[in-house]
Amino acid sequence: MAASAKDSPDLSAPPAPAGPGTGRTRVSAKGEQTRARLIAAARTLLAGGMSERFTTRNVAALSGVSHGMCHYHFQDRTDLVLAVVADMRPEWILPLEEAVAAPGSFAERAERVVELLSRPEGTELSHLHSALHWHALNDSRVRASLEAEYRRWRGCFTALFDVLAEERGGGVDARLLGEAVAAAVDGLAAVESLGAEVDPGPVLRTLLRTLAAGT
Repeated sequence: MAASAKDSPDLSAPPAPAGPGTGRTRVSAKGEQTRARLIAAARTLLAGGMSERFTTRNVAALSGVSHGMCHYHFQDRTDLVLAVVADMRPEWILPLEEAVAAPGSFAERAERVVELLSRPEGTELSHLHSALHWHALNDSRVRASLEAEYRRWRGCFTALFDVLAEERGGGVDARLLGEAVAAAVDGLAAVESLGAEVDPGPVLRTLLRTLAAGT
């Protein structure tokens, strides 16, 4: 049955204009998806211990993206490494910042931190950290970026002892104590990476209580 005149489209009328930014939004969303695929592929190569194969060409091939498109998003492989550094932040820095910033006394926040740091680090994340340290030794841009990330991570422990200083009304060197705990956490992670059976929870809990009591 033929459609009625009311239901038939008016082919002589000009097409309705797209909403503002509609085309740009679609292009932007597709670009973000492509960028995310490239970063995921970069993570896979780095975590797989294949630093010698870590090239923009190999990252593009693994992600199913053309080499030219890879260079559209990332100028060189260092840019890819820096993107991975930023991509990892929600997995190890942001949770720590949230644990410290959430309401509570020093003891309550310290316990949240201990519980968080007692969770086993994923294999991929551990391998990524190792790979990034290797790249930092050979690339000043990666080194500067990684130093900034670790500075932010260590700042979480300083912020934790800032809470203790506020509770005590001063007399607490929050930066020094925070750096000491950060160094201990880093050391425990290194020991665990070698397969040593060390339970970090009791160690960190004892360290935090001892430092807090000694101030």
